[in-house]
Parts: sequence; structure tokens; C-alpha cells
Amino acid sequence: MAALGWLTPRRRSATARSVLAGEAAAEAARKSSLAAEQSPGAASGAQDATRSATHEGEPEFPVVGDDRAAAFFDLDNTVMQGAAIFHFGRGLYKRKFFERRELTRFAWQQAWFRLAGVEDPEHMQDARDSALSIVKGHRVSELMSIGEEIYDEYMADRIWPGTRALAQAHLDAGQKVWLVTAAPVETATIIARRLGLTGALGTVAESVDGVYTGRLVGEPLHGPAKAEAVRALAAAEGLDLARCAAYSDSHNDIPMLSLVGHPYAINPDTKLRKHARALDWRLRDYRTGRKAAKVGIPAAAGVGALAGGTVAAVALHRRRH
Repeated sequence: MAALGWLTPRRRSATARSVLAGEAAAEAARKSSLAAEQSPGAASGAQDATRSATHEGEPEFPVVGDDRAAAFFDLDNTVMQGAAIFHFGRGLYKRKFFERRELTRFAWQQAWFRLAGVEDPEHMQDARDSALSIVKGHRVSELMSIGEEIYDEYMADRIWPGTRALAQAHLDAGQKVWLVTAAPVETATIIARRLGLTGALGTVAESVDGVYTGRLVGEPLHGPAKAEAVRALAAAEGLDLARCAAYSDSHNDIPMLSLVGHPYAINPDTKLRKHARALDWRLRDYRTGRKAAKVGIPAAAGVGALAGGTVAAVALHRRRH
């Protein structure tokens, strides 16, 4: 069955490392999903889910009972406000995993994310490099336990209800729903489980005997690597990508969105909005009437004025509420 994935043409931007990252993410996602299904408390994660109907007047979609269809959701700014890796970094700082100067670095990166409203590959790579150096030598089980606490502290109240309703519509139709994100697969898996979703495809950090080495398997699950992960998972699960849906806010995810028959632009950045309109993709925007960049300007300015201290990160958090 896995060989079917190689029959689907790849975008030229995919590299060997993208393929490796995607296949590693798909393997990790299937393992965690299977483990969750076998766990006695597997259904408990659904308690955090908010059931909601889809928008009135929409064509009947997803199709109930279509078990060869699934949905793939980007995480940052699609399902959740902000970037998971930054929220995770703040939680680790609170637990003394790193120093104040590194928190300021995270604050600057989060300010940029909010100001631009898009995933900047260079900033995201910098954040992941920071995270890898921080977790090196720690046990996977330790970070998973801490990740549960961080979700409650920084992420639970940042879920977009509208996007959550779209995911629930797929679940109610009997389809599997996966997060697809550049965030660490452990963090993504926690978020997926807490939302009652099937599982998550995320960046896979290498571990030996349950201890992080500080290296990645392949590359971060970003851009073309996300498409490779979806392709690999679809092949393993026997899915028909033409019947699947994908949701994202970023033009970086156009390779993933182009892979499925039902692409959605959610809270789209300027480039994705333009692309989606040109191809007649469906759009949803759950943000306030003001552009995300306008909302982010005061927070970014605050970081610039307070670059030397932790007040910057606190101000960024409070500005969103």
C-alpha cells in the first residue's frame, strides 16, 4: 500500500530531506494514533472539543461515511493563534530550561510572527534551532509531561472556534483529522489529542533511548515537507487525496493545499489569499475586522522598547487578550 505514494507526482521543490522529514512524521503520527486508540482513556481528549455546525448555505461537505477521505489542518494561526513553538518556549522558560536572554529572543520571534501574520522560514528555523539546543539531553517522556501543562497554560484558550468547528465536521462525518505542523511532533500530538483529533504530523527530533540528541530527522516539517508527510500518510492509510481536505493560513503550505481535492485558506496571509482567489479555493477568516498586522504593531513596538527584559514576553501575551 505504501508504494502508492510514489505514484503521485511531487512538486519540484521537494528535496530528499523533505521526503525523509515527511515520512518520519507520517510514521510517528501513525504510531501515536495507534497507541491512543489502544489506550483506555483514548476518548477523554474529546472532552476539550467544542462541537459546532458548519456555516449555513455550504454545499454538503464533508461527505458522511467517506472513509477514504480525511482532513489535514495546519496548526499555527490556522487552528491556534500564534505559533506553538513560541508558546512552548515560554513554558520551558517558566520551568528554568533556559536564560532570560533566550526568552527575549523568543519574544522577538513571536512579535515578528504576529506583525507579519505569516511564517517566515528564517525566523521559524531560528526558533526550532533554539528549541533543539534547549531540549538536548532531556528525556522525551519529560517533555511530553511538561507539554501537557504548557497546553493548559498558554494554548488552550488560543484555539480558533471556527476552525475547530470545521475539524469537528470531519470527525462527525466519520473521517480522520490530522494536524500538520512544523512544531515538534510531541507538542502537536498533545494538541491533537486535547482537541479530540486523530493525531498529528510534526517535526521529528532524533532521540536515542528516549533522550533527545539535539538533531532532527530530515528537516523541519515546513513547506514541501508537509506535502510529503501528507502524501506518505495518505498512502499508508489508503486515502484518496482527491477526496481529502487541507486547511492553512500560509502561502508556505500551498504544496500541501495543492495536494488535496478540497483546499481551504483559513485566516490567509496576502499571498495565500491571492492564490486562493485565483484558483477559486474556499476562504475563511476568523480574525477580527482589523488586519493581524495592525493588531501586532503595538506588541512589536513594546518588544523593541523593552528588549532587555522579560516584560516584553508578558506584554505580548496580554496584548492578545
